[in-house]
Amino acid sequence: MQYNTIEYTVKDLILTLSLNRPEQMNAFTVEMANELIHAFNRASDDDEVSAIVVTGNGRAFCAGMDLTREGNVFGLDESQQPSLDDMQQSDRLDGVSDTGGTVNLAIFECKKPVIAAINGAAVGVGATMLAAMDIRLASEKAKIGFVFEKIGITPEACSSWFLPRIVGISQALEWVYTGEIFDAETAKATGFVRSVHASDELLDAAYELAQKIANKSQVSITLARQMMQRLSAMPHPRDAHNIDSLAIFYASQTDGKEGVKSFLEKREPRFTSKSSTDMPSFYPWWDVK
Repeated sequence: MQYNTIEYTVKDLILTLSLNRPEQMNAFTVEMANELIHAFNRASDDDEVSAIVVTGNGRAFCAGMDLTREGNVFGLDESQQPSLDDMQQSDRLDGVSDTGGTVNLAIFECKKPVIAAINGAAVGVGATMLAAMDIRLASEKAKIGFVFEKIGITPEACSSWFLPRIVGISQALEWVYTGEIFDAETAKATGFVRSVHASDELLDAAYELAQKIANKSQVSITLARQMMQRLSAMPHPRDAHNIDSLAIFYASQTDGKEGVKSFLEKREPRFTSKSSTDMPSFYPWWDVK
């Protein structure tokens, strides 16, 4: 697939996904959504990718949905009358499924860790997109806002699931109710971002963190990512115990052996398992009926 609105660049096991509509402050479009979904799915089984850094070209991360398009600016088909049953019977209902949500579901399903490098304004879907990413770093120039109520719509991109898990229900509701645009230091103080950096140091900090992840076992990182994302929402710790037991049982027989050997030999490990081909037989456990 040729990308028109994003850039896909891999170096040293790190994929940089750059939103690339700088003249429009990387405003989000249906085309961008489709390209991001393709890119996250591609990276998921790309053995040359062990971690993903997402940023924006130019002075913004993403200024929200492009509101200049003709017709329904969200790309929705107003001739339909969808029901909850319709949504539950389809992974993606064309003209109804919100595009930000389809991107965040692709991020959620991705096998590789996703780090956000928020280089500037991130509002609307530009903010909710961040909530699906694993770790967020911000430039001191970053401005973030969940501004949906300002234009009479509701939060999207599965943010009602992701955001309260990061900052708590009360803070999430305040941001959504008010539509307040807040700065990087507020984002850090509330736990939405990990750290704040000078603009010219942001990507270096993101790559430094990504590199600490990239040299680990792809299989164990994939398992850890999905275990944390999915099991923390289960009703009983027994659910986590069941998957933990299977995960360590199988990992201990592959990269785990190399990890122990390298520890005893006082050297860096050389992990060889790939998340594209070497996931244990119980994965993905959530698809088991």
